[in-house]
Order: sequence, then structure tokens, then C-alpha cells
Amino acid sequence: MKKSVLAYPLLASMALVSVPAWGQEQAGNDDNQVVIADWRLPEIIVSGLPVTRGDNVYNAVEIAMDDSQTVENSLRDVPGLQQFRRSDARSANPTSQGVTLRGLGGNASSRALLVLDGVPQADPFGGWVAWPGYDALALASARITRGGGSVTDGQGAISGTIELFSDNVGDLIELGAAYGSRNSVDADLLFGRELGQGQLTISANYARGDGFIPIIEGQRGSVDRPAEYEQAGLAVRFVAPLTDNVELQSNVRAFTDDRERGFAFSENHNDGADASIRLVDRTSDWQWSALAYVQIRNFDVSFGGVADDRNSVSRVFEQFNVPSTGLGARFEVRPPVGDDVELRIGSDWRRTEGVTNENFFFADNDTPRRSRRAGGSTTTYGGFVEASVQASDALLLTGGGRVDFWSMDDGFRKEIELINPFPGSVRTDEQFIDRSGSEFTGRGGFVFDVSDALTLRGAAYLGWRLPTLNELFRPFRVGSDATAANELLEPERVKGAELGLDWESGVAKFGITAFYNQLDNAVANVTLDNGPGVFPGVGFVAADGTYSQRQNLEAIKSRGIEIDAEFDLAELTEGLTFRAAYSYVDAKVDGTGDAAGIDGLRPAQVPRHNASGSIRWESDNGTGASLSARYIGQQYEDDVNILSLADAFTIDGRMALAVTDRLLVETRVENLLDARVDAAVGSNGIIERAFPRTFWVGLRAKIE
Repeated sequence: MKKSVLAYPLLASMALVSVPAWGQEQAGNDDNQVVIADWRLPEIIVSGLPVTRGDNVYNAVEIAMDDSQTVENSLRDVPGLQQFRRSDARSANPTSQGVTLRGLGGNASSRALLVLDGVPQADPFGGWVAWPGYDALALASARITRGGGSVTDGQGAISGTIELFSDNVGDLIELGAAYGSRNSVDADLLFGRELGQGQLTISANYARGDGFIPIIEGQRGSVDRPAEYEQAGLAVRFVAPLTDNVELQSNVRAFTDDRERGFAFSENHNDGADASIRLVDRTSDWQWSALAYVQIRNFDVSFGGVADDRNSVSRVFEQFNVPSTGLGARFEVRPPVGDDVELRIGSDWRRTEGVTNENFFFADNDTPRRSRRAGGSTTTYGGFVEASVQASDALLLTGGGRVDFWSMDDGFRKEIELINPFPGSVRTDEQFIDRSGSEFTGRGGFVFDVSDALTLRGAAYLGWRLPTLNELFRPFRVGSDATAANELLEPERVKGAELGLDWESGVAKFGITAFYNQLDNAVANVTLDNGPGVFPGVGFVAADGTYSQRQNLEAIKSRGIEIDAEFDLAELTEGLTFRAAYSYVDAKVDGTGDAAGIDGLRPAQVPRHNASGSIRWESDNGTGASLSARYIGQQYEDDVNILSLADAFTIDGRMALAVTDRLLVETRVENLLDARVDAAVGSNGIIERAFPRTFWVGLRAKIE
């Protein structure tokens, strides 16, 4: 495995390794933090401008980050939130980890907008999410808004928005150590120092493991082996007041991620670095925020073709260099217009550019016959206005609109022969026409207090997403299957509505939301033919392969319900809580033309049922225990609904004991029952599983 460039410096700096454990001692709610009251969580820390009253119109879940889990798996407890694959970042292909909500999946690119302290997080080239890069961060909370069309966040939020908020930890040093199944180690370091009125936070993470064999027992061959991984990250955050009202927030982070997929020629290497600076004024009459950021990514991916008997494998494809960059800026101001009115005015700009460098059609495992370069750039900029009005003591109204302008520029694809008979000859040299357009979106809704305990809310919204550089310009192969790119893809557009009830009485809290979404121009991989044959944009496809192309479907229509419940059981035992949630999604494809064959079918990778529940007890000193269960329903692997992934039920558990006020002992188990969670299935029936049972034991120490 290719060694990470950060691994050894991080190990040297930490001396100890850990799995995140007991709750950090917080520095308190100081002037650098905004606390949000929400019935689903007593205290949420927000790093930017406060959440407005108008945001309560939309179905949002606010959670404290669970330090005993990775960020990725903490978010899995929100029903309706899913990734393209069921595997997590220890074994999944990094390019398959797009995130979505409300059944608007079927695409490896994200249809939910992930935001960290105001900065969009989707990969600039492919739109997926590099989840290991967030485990090094000191995060306080997350807010998940289910429902698209965000006027304030811009393009990409067609199924919802996932906001991550950094924490200010005060004066603190924490180290720990943990060891898990299959020779796994997990590590973190948290250093916080108050510098005058400012706060410096340095955090780091390191994880590795020998991994498990992804292919299920009974189908394995001699080529199958454990999928090892090694990941590391480092983050530095500095927050300080510039004036009595204005706060400076600066962030720098870097991560590296190495994974193998469980056989030769399946290595993945992903590096990234981000930097941002934000000025925030939360206390003046005119509240405002100004943000600028840069993202740098580069990844290498190799694909191997495995024989049906799984006793031989050969390299079929490699992306040996895929650099990409994201640049952006954002400004928002909230003028004082009265106690009963909140007004937001803002604008933002984002540019992405990237190039893929690839070798394919290998004569042997080291000699490619052909190379390809493809890429381009996209730019979006726009502005919004949104207002919320407290029309009466019981009624809140909100509404807003947004206009965006977009362009796709400098798109190209070039393929060159590398070996005889004509080495260096150009097979394809395409320069694509620049395109541009505009999009108008909006949203609006209400909150009505029926009684002290019961609240009714409703909303409607429009949203959009620009296709990624990967979807526009890069063809790809997986095994014998080939998919052509499509430089003529149109932006995706969503229109939706929801109606919900929230009830709270004493120790019980309950919310239910019904929704309907229609995603027009949904980008999907549409199966067009079977091999053998030579097809546009991909060349030859063997007899056991399929030929597909990225196309805009007529629409994906999704409707369903979401239920959230919480019970405070402190009367039984202090610190005891129970939470449960469930989502049902009925999603169907509207297909015409080449996609007529999938009309009325369920989109790939979209289950109907998703549920989670947890019971937790924790004392003030960190001693505690928890038991969490998750259920994910059956879903299809392919657009034609032939290949099926079975439903799955998993249980996780944790126990922690505070030996002293500075030392905590922790044990954890993931997938206690070792349930088989199908992550993928091939046309030959070969099944790949996700996360088997894993035990952890560890220590965590507070130095100060």
C-alpha cells in the first residue's frame, strides 16, 4: 500500500493512539459560540451566524457529534441520509461516497450539500465526500436539513444540507489509545489553548487496519485478500476577536487516505488540503459574515478485472493523477428591520477545475495501450434574499428567492495510443463547447403553534445542482462494464413540498414530516446495450459487459414520511435517554427515450425503509454505556432493478469507565451480531459486504 505522507509525522507527534472517547470538557459558551435551543438536543454550538427563526420551518435534525464514532457513521443515525454505497470509508471506493437524502440517490455524486463552517465540502472534480478528512476535526455539532432547494446555501442542496460546526475547546490536551479487531488502531490528539481572547485548536487523527475480505464467504477465490487501509489528518483552527463585534475564524486542514479494495490492482490514494478565513459579526445591529476558501484535492485509483472464478486478476484501468481545485467566497448581511422581521441578503461565488489522467486497455499489468486526459472547469455565482415575519404570536412566515448564473468552460477529452502499431497517435481530441445559463430558485413556508405542545409547519422549495466535471467529461469502466460521459448534461432541478407536526410534552418529544420531491433532469447512468461491441465514448466492450451513458432522466419522483422521537428517562436514571427515528421513501424513475426501459422502476441504491434507535446513559465524569441499532431496507444495485441488495440490521455498543477524572477506559463493538450488510453485487452474482463485527478497547487521557 502507498504510504501516507502524513502518517509518520502524525504518529511521532502523538506518541499515543486513540479512539475518540468520553465527552470533552468544554470551555463554556463564550462569546465565540452561539447556542441553539432545539427539542432534539439541549445545546448546539454554531460557529457562524445564528440560525434564524425561519430555518425552523424546514425539517431539521440537530445532533451533537458522537466522539465514539467517525463523523461518517455518526451521520448514519439520521434516517433518510445515505451514501451511494453502504460501505464506510475504511473499505468503500472513495469515488462512490456521495451523500444524499430523501431517496434522491442513484448517483455517486452528492445530492445533499455538506458544509463545514460555511465551506462546501464536495470534491471539486467528482462531487463525492472524503469522509476520513473530518475525523481529525474538533466538531461540536451537526445540523441536517432534510429537503432541498436551499436559497441561502446555493446549488447542490437539492436533497438537503448537512452543516458541520467546529468547536472551541478551551485549554485542553487529550490523548488516547485503542486497539481493535484485525490489527486496527485508531488515534487522535486534541490540543486547545486560549491565547488572550483568542482560541487555538490543533487536532490530529490516525487510523489503520489490516481490513476484512469484502467478498462473502463461499464466493472467494485465491485473489481475494483483506482490504487494508491507512488514513491520517491534521487540522489547525484559530478564532480571535478583531474588534468588540467582529470575530476572525481561520482554518487549515490536510488529510491523506489509502485504501485497498481486497485484491491486487485495487489501490486508492486520496490527498486533500483546505484553507478558509471568515469574519463574523453576530452582535451588531447589522449582523454579517464574509468567507473565502480554497480546496485542493488529488487522487489515484486503480481498477482490476477479476475472473469469474476469482483465481486471477489483471489491471484494466488506472487514474494515476487527478488534481482538482475549488475556490469560493460568500457574503451575508442581516439588516435590522424590526423585532418581528428577520432579513437575510447574500451572495456567493464558486469555481471548480480539474483534470483526470488515466491509463487503460493494458497489454499486461504494467503496460497500458492507451492514455486519456479529460477535464474542464465550472463557475457559479448568485445572490439571495430571504425574510421571516412573526405574523402573530402563533404564526411565523418565511420566504425567499435566489438567482444563479453558471458556466461550463474549457471542457476537453484527449486519448493517445501508447504502444504499437502507432505509439503517440491521437485517437480522440475533443474540445467541448463552453455553455452557460441561469437558474431561479426559491423557498417558503410557515410555522403555526396549535398549542403549547403542538406545532404545525409546512414548506415548498425549488433547488438545483450543476453536473460535476466527472459526470460531464470522464468516461469510466468497472470490470467489463463501461460508461460514457456526456458533456451536454443539463443541471438537475428539484421541486418539493413538506408538511410536518412537532409535539412536546414533558419528557417526550415527537416529530413527523410528509414530503414530496420531483427531481427533473436527474443525472443517471443509463444502460443502453450489452457487449460485445464498439460503442461511442468508451470503445470496445466485452461480451460479459454492459454499455451505459450518463444521461438526464425525465425525473425521479420521491415521496415519504420521516419520524423522529426522543424520551428523557432521567426519572428512571439520571443521564438516560432514548431516541428513535424512521423514514419511508417511495421513489420512482420517470424515463423516456433511451431511459424508457427503466420508467417506473426504483432508482439504484435507494431503500424504502430506514430506521435507527439508541439508548444512552452517561454520567458527568464520562462513565456510561450505549446501545444503537440501525435498519436499512432492500435496495437495487442497478438501474434496471435486477441486482438486489438485501436488507440489513446492525447493532453497535459502547461502555466507558472513568478510572480517574483524567483517565477513561472504553470498549466498543461495531456490528455486534456480525450481520451481513450487502454493499455491492455484480452481474455474476458476486456479493461484496460492508463492515463486519469489530471490537475495540482503549484508553483516553486528559493531560490538562
